[in-house]
Amino acid sequence: MVPSSKDAVAIVPVYGGIYQGNSPHSWEKGSGQIARKIDKLAARKEVKAILLDINSPGGTVSAVQEINAAIARARDTHKKPVVAVMGDVAASGGYYIAAACDRIVAHPGTITGSIGVIFSGANVEGLMKKIGYKPEVIKSGKFKDIGSMSRDMTPEERRLLQAMIDDSYDQFVAVVSTGRNIPADKLRSEIADGRIYTGRQALEARLVDVLGDTQTALDIAGELGKIGKNPRVIRDTDPFSSIFSLLDSKLGLFGGGKVTEMITDHPRLEYRWQGF
Repeated sequence: MVPSSKDAVAIVPVYGGIYQGNSPHSWEKGSGQIARKIDKLAARKEVKAILLDINSPGGTVSAVQEINAAIARARDTHKKPVVAVMGDVAASGGYYIAAACDRIVAHPGTITGSIGVIFSGANVEGLMKKIGYKPEVIKSGKFKDIGSMSRDMTPEERRLLQAMIDDSYDQFVAVVSTGRNIPADKLRSEIADGRIYTGRQALEARLVDVLGDTQTALDIAGELGKIGKNPRVIRDTDPFSSIFSLLDSKLGLFGGGKVTEMITDHPRLEYRWQGF
């Protein structure tokens, strides 16, 4: 079949932290918006492949898995190949969604890997005592306030949370094992211990397929979509969305957004590299 002049590869940006969000504003973002964009583009006849442009340290477990499910629908239901290209960072949850794609392209200096799960909390009991603040908690069960900032974690609570971490980690390893065709035991013992890799190291570890840039990834996507190299590109995004997403991802490199994160932070399971 001769490709139509309208046939194209659609680019979907995934920039910054990945969290649940469903805002109607085009300049705001969340996993639901990214997933819907993938679904919408995969359903378009002229879109023959999708390129995920990833510059993200990951995010919450459920938000990352929401995007992963949309990638699976694009590949399995719509039969559209999906290629990932990594920018500065595609670590933890950023790598999780890349692992679900047909091919992964990384720059030699991309930071990736960080396969693992983290649950972060804080204990400010000492500070509360200093300022004379004493919380009173009435609860229905002994675990209802697990993760509370106002007291030490009990050994039983720590075991319960570790079990959650282990289960989420097993899910991550399964996705990478399936996507990259690497035995789960090998991942656990040699690769998936939370360490980060450069793109070149990731290639040696079989976590990525090719070293290159966006054009490299577009050519691969075009060939997988049977429309050839240097394909026509669809960027189905609002200009404000691109600007704000880019700012968010770049500020993250210099600690921007950390104040907001500290103010709104609460304990949660994350596929996230904390160094970003």
